[in-house]
Amino acid sequence: MLKRLTTPWTVRAILMATLAVLFLRPLSAQSRPAATLVLMSGQVSILLDGHDTKPLFAQSAVYAQQRVVTGPDSYAKFLLPDGSYFEVFEKSQVEFHADYGWAHLLNVIIGHVKVFIDHSKGPNSNSVTTPTAVISVRGTIFDIVVEDDDGTTLVTVDEGLVQVRNLTAPGAEPLLNPGQSVRVFRGQRLIGQQIDKGGIIQKMLRAGTDALRVYAQQHPGGIPVGGVGSPGGVGVPGAQGDKGKGGAAPPPPPPAPTSTTGH
Repeated sequence: MLKRLTTPWTVRAILMATLAVLFLRPLSAQSRPAATLVLMSGQVSILLDGHDTKPLFAQSAVYAQQRVVTGPDSYAKFLLPDGSYFEVFEKSQVEFHADYGWAHLLNVIIGHVKVFIDHSKGPNSNSVTTPTAVISVRGTIFDIVVEDDDGTTLVTVDEGLVQVRNLTAPGAEPLLNPGQSVRVFRGQRLIGQQIDKGGIIQKMLRAGTDALRVYAQQHPGGIPVGGVGSPGGVGVPGAQGDKGKGGAAPPPPPPAPTSTTGH
């Protein structure tokens, strides 16, 4: 008799515990930082409700499904819990995926992101998405630039291999080697002839990103006066950045000042 009376309570307790686990799991995932802002300059914010923003500062935590927004001549470096990190350059919007297992790392809405994947602890499979592309990580260092409102996406690789797939047109899914680049257009399937193997685009991207990175290292948290000049923001050869959210690329950096009264 006692066993009969207690069995329903046992079942009810198990059901309640299961429901609690299912309910709290997404809350737990949202409470864990997806990344930490470790270096910045210029304007770096979180988009709150589509138009209002909340400024970020060094050591700010960013969580899953939050969107990072950078202003002109701005730079942000985010450290991930697994030791990987990525850089967000000027006039960019990047959203963290909700998957805490890092199967889906980032969604680049507009602008320029450089990703550094840490493989020192073993395989580290991730993917980055844009409005038109899925970039599956097989390597360690690569750039992604979403150039315009149509989602035109440039992918270029520094180290390792990266596989690219067009979300809007089925077709080939090329593997990019170091120094190679491919541009993904909405509705146009990828073909081998589209791959740039000369590394010219990569060199031009690097020139712009280096300027913002160096400025952030020398003036952490500072706001550039007159512009650092980053041609790698959303305006690169063949890009359509002048009609996207990021606007046209800023002019080249001015000559180094001769006086000692700079920033």
